[in-house]
Amino acid sequence: MTTPTHQPFQAEVRQLLDIVIHSLYTDREIFIRELVSNASDALEKLRHAQLASSGTIHDPELPLEISITTDETARTLTIADHGTGLTREELERNLGTIAHSGTKAFLQSLKESGGSTPGSLIGKFGVGFYSVFMVAKEVRVFTRSSGSDGDGLVWTSDGATGYTIDEAPGQSRGARIVIELKDDAHDFSEAATVKRILEKYSSFVPFPILLNGERVNTVEALWLKSKNEVTDEQYDEFYKFACKAWDAPRFRLHFAADAPLQINALLFVPTENSEKFGFGQTEPGVALYCRRVLIDAQPPDFLPEWMRFLRGVVDSEDLPLNISRETMQDSALVRKLGEVIAGRVLKLLEQQGSEEPEKYEAFYKDFARFIKEGVANDFRHRDSLAKLLRFESSLSDPGKMTGLADYVTRLKDGQDTIYYQIAPNRAAIEAGPYLEAFKARGLEVLFAYEPLDDYVFTSLREFDGKKLVSVTSENVKLDDVPVDSAEAPLSDDDVSGLCSWLKETLGDAVTEVSGSARLVDAPVLALTPEHAPTAQMRSMMRAMQQDVEPVKVKLEINPRHPMVKSLAVARTAQPELASLAARQLLDNSLLSAGLLEDPRDMVKRLNELLGKALAR
Repeated sequence: MTTPTHQPFQAEVRQLLDIVIHSLYTDREIFIRELVSNASDALEKLRHAQLASSGTIHDPELPLEISITTDETARTLTIADHGTGLTREELERNLGTIAHSGTKAFLQSLKESGGSTPGSLIGKFGVGFYSVFMVAKEVRVFTRSSGSDGDGLVWTSDGATGYTIDEAPGQSRGARIVIELKDDAHDFSEAATVKRILEKYSSFVPFPILLNGERVNTVEALWLKSKNEVTDEQYDEFYKFACKAWDAPRFRLHFAADAPLQINALLFVPTENSEKFGFGQTEPGVALYCRRVLIDAQPPDFLPEWMRFLRGVVDSEDLPLNISRETMQDSALVRKLGEVIAGRVLKLLEQQGSEEPEKYEAFYKDFARFIKEGVANDFRHRDSLAKLLRFESSLSDPGKMTGLADYVTRLKDGQDTIYYQIAPNRAAIEAGPYLEAFKARGLEVLFAYEPLDDYVFTSLREFDGKKLVSVTSENVKLDDVPVDSAEAPLSDDDVSGLCSWLKETLGDAVTEVSGSARLVDAPVLALTPEHAPTAQMRSMMRAMQQDVEPVKVKLEINPRHPMVKSLAVARTAQPELASLAARQLLDNSLLSAGLLEDPRDMVKRLNELLGKALAR
């Protein structure tokens, strides 16, 4: 038996250990993930060796599994596998010097990067073993190579001064890492703590993981299977386990790809939208894995924020097993991967909308806010998201929805505009003055009922080359249509005189008063000037406690309406009454437009008008 000699770490290894222990790891529990991943790799190599090698495997009957043992009394944690194990030369190369561990390459890349992102580099070079020294007072690696002529050895180190390699007869094939924990890391000798970490990071490792003799990982990594190998029941159970869900998935997306990145993904659209129940904003729910090992359960910048309702798993061998989760957010590779996933999800939703419109509409009614939020904020995917929008329409029955693409198929000859109106509900739109001009001309109008819709249309601006224009905008230009009315209109001179008088009477409350070619039954309507905040925007600005300028609108009058014709006479015959009526008509129009913010003056004036009418 040889006497062990103490070997100092090479300078590069000492530098690496200092980085790992003092500045790299933001979450110490990650060392368990790293050691379990290394054990899984060793078992995978052994399995391939059993299939391909003509030589003899030591202890061939040993199971391919990972065994973890906790000892709170001794304050130790032991992680063992029956994988390929290590020879003396491999112990020296991989754990003590820079030849094979990747340490030198890591440090060189760190130097080239200016030392700013070590976490994004360390996973590339296979040096995750050193993470154990965040928690270890001393580490002993008992090992025996899988070759028939291997020796039992033990590598011992405190992670600071160096290491020793000694003979350890009687070792079985593989590696057994015994970790004597630091005083501030005793919780890692508790079975409950270790179980939680294993379930978080290593639930889908392909080999059994036994914690104190009890298997921890019992669910298969379904995303690595072919779709025809998985039943609906298996998908549902996986969704509930992996996504911690209580409902059933509404849609699922299961695919594999090799280009531009190697990807295996299994994603779900939930049935329920938890944000509707007042639980606050949903956290990202698509977890990133590398070869079945969790990298980040909730990567915040992986997918666009509006996709936060998605649940599932994305696994890519192209990703490094990074240790620092924060550095993943800055990875160009992760952003590229997220772009691929986002594109696939958009394609799925568009396909559902086309092939199963009723099922998609049910989804849209629950998750429309996410789609609209994406249109308003996600410039990259805005055109694709626009295809997913659904609205009621003046040509559809209440409750029936249509998309922008379908609207375009129904355009009139020469029509290059998609018209819409935003109001609290359908009844308000159909009872108001704006729709009548479009109905008279057979033009379809989309109905939208949420304040957010204003930002959606403003952000979108056009679809399929057709401008999106609100029917309440002053920019609406409509061709004249024959008006079936026994009422003769006011003359052009009378209209001009009445408009001038109204502008003078109403003052700064209106930017302009003009005769209207669009009105049929209503006497007046208010139009929002270009670039002025709409009623919905004003409402949201007030909700955010922002200053809102006083309302100013363009007023249009209907020259055929009896009330307008009477007003034209009253402005000279009864100027006081006409002035009250003019202000009342303006407030009526503001009320129809959703712009009347304080009705007290309107009520007071209305009472005064009623009193004058009854006194006659």
